[in-house]
Amino acid sequence: MTAAQFVKIDADTLAQPAAEKRSLAGLTRARLKEALAAGGVPEKQLNMRVAQLWSWIYVRGVTRFEDMTDVSKDLRRQLDALYTMERPEIVSEQISVDGTRKWLLRLAKRGHEARPPEVETVYIPESDRGTLCISSQVGCTLTCSFCHTGTQRLVRNLEAEEIVTQIMLARDRIGDWPGAKGPDDGRLLPSSERKITNVVLMGMGEPLYNFDNVKAAMEVASDGDGLALSKRRITLSTSGVVPEIPRWGEEADTMLAISLHATNNALRDELVPINRKYPIAELMQACRDYPGLSNARRITFEYVMLKGVNDSLAEARALVKLLAGIPAKINLIPFNPWPNTRYECSDWETIERFAEVVNRAGYASPVRTPRGRDILAACGQLRSESLRLSASERRTGAEKA
Repeated sequence: MTAAQFVKIDADTLAQPAAEKRSLAGLTRARLKEALAAGGVPEKQLNMRVAQLWSWIYVRGVTRFEDMTDVSKDLRRQLDALYTMERPEIVSEQISVDGTRKWLLRLAKRGHEARPPEVETVYIPESDRGTLCISSQVGCTLTCSFCHTGTQRLVRNLEAEEIVTQIMLARDRIGDWPGAKGPDDGRLLPSSERKITNVVLMGMGEPLYNFDNVKAAMEVASDGDGLALSKRRITLSTSGVVPEIPRWGEEADTMLAISLHATNNALRDELVPINRKYPIAELMQACRDYPGLSNARRITFEYVMLKGVNDSLAEARALVKLLAGIPAKINLIPFNPWPNTRYECSDWETIERFAEVVNRAGYASPVRTPRGRDILAACGQLRSESLRLSASERRTGAEKA
């Protein structure tokens, strides 16, 4: 195959989530315990049953209660009558010529939502590792001028289980559960035993504006008795919500990435408007004070290369000066175009000269290879068609339902 694949997934291909039942997939231990108690499990059995289901859900990845062979048949029937193990519905699956996979996921409606919201999740395979880029919000509030997601208004925060099930669904689709088979489509998958080795919160949304749900989700993802992702392999990317950065380091203890893209306030105000609230000096101080910061736990600074905007050698020297004293890695990201953007990607020679300045200063400065551009799955290209409805639209939708 030489072209990107686009697969429309309908009800005949994948089961639709059961609207009247809540899914147990993605729940934290506490919420799973609450669900089992509500389902009639006696108090004295709760801890044991949570441990049983936790293993089936997060170690084996089962999607049917009937497969939980060490759970009594009566309890399996009881749980099946009340709950499901459903993941989000896959609206479409696209596979890039380079093996990158993008899923458009439809979530269950919450509260007074008139229609189910949608988010995008991207899997980026390499020969020895696989990175899953997950979303934390439907849409975004930050309106970064170079980012496609920023053109979509914020619809709502994702709940913790909606974040976790992005990981679970990806593992379903690429065969990353014990004994599972991978897709037979000839596209790249890592040679490692685990096909998803890294998770990055770099999809739709600003994760620090959904702090509690993202934190709970990453606790599930890093639980050693479940999905068992190392916190050293989980990276949260923020555009610079300064007050929440130290809190994240103290409470979640994952790796941190800063979406920087400029070295002076005037330009960063344009590219990353949150800079007007938390300017560069405050952001740099928060980075210097990040809990656990060391050469072994460096902060990654993301810098998108925009032709004629932020790619001069003077900007490269300013970047080195700005980050002085911070254990850091600098990811130079060739701009990934999207419909109607006013920006262009820097020329490759310009990117190489910029990288040379940064490398000479002693910083690891890899140039991120664009992946999934042909399916709009690359950095800064994610966007769904979910809309934030007005109060009158929500009332109309509720009345029709």
